[in-house]
Amino acid sequence: MTDEQPPSPYEPPSHGQPYGQPQYGQQHPQWGQQPPYAPQPPYGQYGPPGEHPRPRGTNVLAILSLVLAFVFAPAGIVCGHLAKRQIRQTGEEGDQLATWGLILSYVFTALGLLACCGWIGLAIWANADNNSY
Repeated sequence: MTDEQPPSPYEPPSHGQPYGQPQYGQQHPQWGQQPPYAPQPPYGQYGPPGEHPRPRGTNVLAILSLVLAFVFAPAGIVCGHLAKRQIRQTGEEGDQLATWGLILSYVFTALGLLACCGWIGLAIWANADNNSY
């Protein structure tokens, strides 16, 4: 038995073997044939046919939720929840904006309610003090 190594593809073929012939069972494509590539989609389309690419814009209601958290917090809560639902349906960006809009809106609404209740309690306490004379 001989320990013959197959010839390197980088070396010229041995005597009697023409250039470009397959060696040891290899198959080469014929000249002029295209390799079997999958068909490419038209320019600008992604994914399987019939699907549209994800919208890349930020959800407007998410932005409004964050802005309204500082202006009128209850409206920020409504916009934040609507934005979260739209983002789940459409795949738009802005989920973190909507989340922060909701967090800040709830915090500012709670602080506003606490301030209103404190003001009402103070008014009742002050009025009760005036009636004792």
